Amino acid sequence: MKYMEIEGLVERDLGYRRIQCTGRGSYVISLPKEWVLNLGLEKGSQIAFRVLEDSSLLLTPRSILEGRRKAEERSLRRYCLVVSAKDDPKSICRKIISLYVISAELIRVRFREGYSSKFRLPIKNLVKNMLLGSEIIEETPEGMTIQILINHPVFPVEKAIRRMAILALSADRDSIIALKDMDEELIESVIDSCSDVNRLNLYVLRQLKYYLERNLYKELGFKTPKEFLGYRIVANNIKSIADNAVNIARNVKNLKRLIEGQVLFLKEVLDEEVYSQILEFNNFAHQLFEDSMKALFKRNYNLADSIISKIEGSIGIENDLTGLISSKRLDPNISSIMRLILDNSRRIMEYSRDIAEVTLNRSIEEVVIPEAR
Repeated sequence: MKYMEIEGLVERDLGYRRIQCTGRGSYVISLPKEWVLNLGLEKGSQIAFRVLEDSSLLLTPRSILEGRRKAEERSLRRYCLVVSAKDDPKSICRKIISLYVISAELIRVRFREGYSSKFRLPIKNLVKNMLLGSEIIEETPEGMTIQILINHPVFPVEKAIRRMAILALSADRDSIIALKDMDEELIESVIDSCSDVNRLNLYVLRQLKYYLERNLYKELGFKTPKEFLGYRIVANNIKSIADNAVNIARNVKNLKRLIEGQVLFLKEVLDEEVYSQILEFNNFAHQLFEDSMKALFKRNYNLADSIISKIEGSIGIENDLTGLISSKRLDPNISSIMRLILDNSRRIMEYSRDIAEVTLNRSIEEVVIPEAR
């Protein structure tokens, strides 16, 4: 019997065994008797089967698998954060966010010497507004306990990313409409949508890390672990769209205050020609982004390739719009917002290209047959 040292463990070579075929077309192979007896297995014991990337088969008794998971939960998913009076509330919140992202299930915040007044409200707002599926389940003068209740299969990563994209594009569109209508409620809704996108982004990060650490890429529909990075890029790009939309909305809000405070006097807020053409360019950018997301989820190489071609052919349109803005005698405040909207639309197209390239990389081997060696 041969022995090999692998990752600090002794792996034994048990030789070859023949596959038997039953009368009903099932295939059967016997387990090594010594292995069964050593593990205390008997008739009816359950064994988990897992196909590895090289097509080899890994067999693990259920008792070992569940014991491993329980040990992992005890050692990795429960954390205690000790807070002292000299700590910065923002820094403590960032630590809680990081624990959330690395799949913490229970976070105990303990206030040293009972000092807690400046920390409680920021932590409560963080849990409420940023940490999807989290609740404060216990609160005492000495501390707070945060539990993450959401289960990964209930809200899969693809669904979360789709929701992020819808919210981000909606926020971007609303920020442009807000410039025309000067609608305060619409401006605030853009900011709220950005908060929702940020919340979902943290959740997507948490999910991706959870599945990556456990090598469960196939459960997400991935063909290789490399695809985790692609989805991280996608989520980050969507978050950037929402952040840029908030930047536009805040500029519009400041403009509205200048007009209402009679600090700025405008005969007309918008030049209709400039606004309509920028809105059309923005619509084009949105369509490219939606198509890039469709190509990503469907692993459509040809659609992703066509998106990149369209983006490369649109450079002239942006240059024409820049020239149009410069040719008009617009108020500098209006002109700067118009340029900001134009720049944001261009960024959306760049994000579309990034996502299309992710699709090309993850699906190239489905359209090009590898050469046999």
